[in-house]
Amino acid sequence: MYYNVLKAKDLVDLEDKKFDRQVLMENSNSSLSAIALKKEEIIDTHTSLEDAAVYVIDGELELHFDAEKFKVDKGEILMFKKDKEHKVLALKDSKFLLIKI
Repeated sequence: MYYNVLKAKDLVDLEDKKFDRQVLMENSNSSLSAIALKKEEIIDTHTSLEDAAVYVIDGELELHFDAEKFKVDKGEILMFKKDKEHKVLALKDSKFLLIKI
């Protein structure tokens, strides 16, 4: 996989699935994952152990942090600190990169 040019939108697929994830790179404290989430599906409340960024490749997500929520559209990035409890809602069929550092 290294030294290859990859098409981000083709890394994960929603054919007959509500959720798909492919870990592209990982070490003890960092990772890069491609994730696909079907419209109206939720990644339930959880906490990241690392600082993180979500880059939306396609679709539209809503991330909930306590009483705040952020809409993230195609081409946008949302960054947040570790230990922040959050959940993810797909407003449309969506594909995104999750970067943890």
